[in-house]
Amino acid sequence: MYKRSVQGWAKHWDFITADIIVLVFSFFLAYFVRHGVVNPLTNEAYRTLFFVVLLADLVVSIAFNTFSGVLKTGYLKLFWSSCKHVLAVLMVNTLFTFMMQTGENYSRIMVFLTAFFHLFLGYCTRMILRNTHTSYQQERSIFLVTTSESVADAVNSIRQDISKSIRLVGIAVIDKNMVGSAVVDGGIRENCTEGDTITADRNTVLDALTREWVDGVFFRVPRNIPDYEKFFSAFMEMGLTIHVDIGNISTYSEQKQAIEKIGRSVVLTTAINTISGMSAFLKRAMDILGGIVGSIIALLIMLIFAIPVKAASPGPLLYTSERIGLNGKRFRMYKIRTMYLDADKRKAELMEQNRVKDGMMFKLDWDPRIIGNRMLPDGTKKTGIGEFLRKTSLDEFPQFFNVFMAQMSLVGTRPPTPDEWEKYELHHRARMSTKPGITGMWQVSGRSDITDFEQVVKLDTNYITNWSLGLDIRILLRTILVIFTHKGAM
Repeated sequence: MYKRSVQGWAKHWDFITADIIVLVFSFFLAYFVRHGVVNPLTNEAYRTLFFVVLLADLVVSIAFNTFSGVLKTGYLKLFWSSCKHVLAVLMVNTLFTFMMQTGENYSRIMVFLTAFFHLFLGYCTRMILRNTHTSYQQERSIFLVTTSESVADAVNSIRQDISKSIRLVGIAVIDKNMVGSAVVDGGIRENCTEGDTITADRNTVLDALTREWVDGVFFRVPRNIPDYEKFFSAFMEMGLTIHVDIGNISTYSEQKQAIEKIGRSVVLTTAINTISGMSAFLKRAMDILGGIVGSIIALLIMLIFAIPVKAASPGPLLYTSERIGLNGKRFRMYKIRTMYLDADKRKAELMEQNRVKDGMMFKLDWDPRIIGNRMLPDGTKKTGIGEFLRKTSLDEFPQFFNVFMAQMSLVGTRPPTPDEWEKYELHHRARMSTKPGITGMWQVSGRSDITDFEQVVKLDTNYITNWSLGLDIRILLRTILVIFTHKGAM
């Protein structure tokens, strides 16, 4: 799922919030300097003035969009915009006192001191926040798909991106075999290892995309190129976010589209769904809170079950496995070990008993690899500590460590193993266009009762397409119900 840039004043909500905090501090500091009293809110007149000033600051920030371009302007322009902002707030405040005829109730020195502190501290805060944005801006990995005629200009355009947030991970030229050549100093050099190397052609581009961690495809191809729609449809089937050069607009009514910029190029961005900056912030905040609480509970569970698990099967308490995350990025997922140490080696011999078609997932009705599971001489199947942990989903709690580290989310899609990922067809990859989650639509819709992988993919893509914070909350509530009823658990 692609995170869309917020437009208008809302994209600078963090600057607006910080400015309000600065103004509160400035008001209290000015009152202390003028009157020698720490709390101005004990005075009714100044209490009224305080709320008027805060409201004026918020109105000025939104109505005049005074933080526009704050991430791109130089220090002098940033200072000038701070001056205009403070002056506008001061004028609104002056207008209020004039209309209400309450000017004699306030100290003019205190009012101007508030403006001075607001200007100085506000400007410093803007610089700090801007530098913080630049330092921690999330890098996007982009795969360029273009033609021999446009490859040099497209690479140069991306390289001129002033935010430096784009990492070019591969280049495919689909109208000519140029693999091995490179874009160097604005030109093409054959058999060159310097610069940006062309890594794929029309026959290998899809294979190259399945091998790389790719956040998006920059698609700069004329509409008259053969198989234009074939490539575009294949990228969409994989769940990739596509940035199309604005000169090559194509309408996909079921997808979310937005016009953006990559480098110097204006592109039409097409994705399964988009998420605003505020929604992404709230989802991550919910993940952090859940990750902290869940990690504490996970530590307690590990403390309780460490001895029983190790007694039944000597070895490490935690089991880590490589999983595929957002857009193909690999990570290590944590669980409490519920299987014997040779479980991975025995997987191949049990593949015939797999309940999921085509081997796209691995689920057994009764798994002899689980700690404590054994077949009695009379054919009775006995279970133990491992099955208990799995039935109650207690073994899943260490995944909250992954949530806290931003590798997973509370709600998302089930992360596949590398061998499962390699078997995926193009449309299967769409389910990894969002972060994997501890729970999701599959877990609350039957889980182990669902044996058709295509149904799993359908549930996951429906979740991504219809995502909202409300949907995440509903899934979390249903997950709690599933845990307590043990419905569909394995």
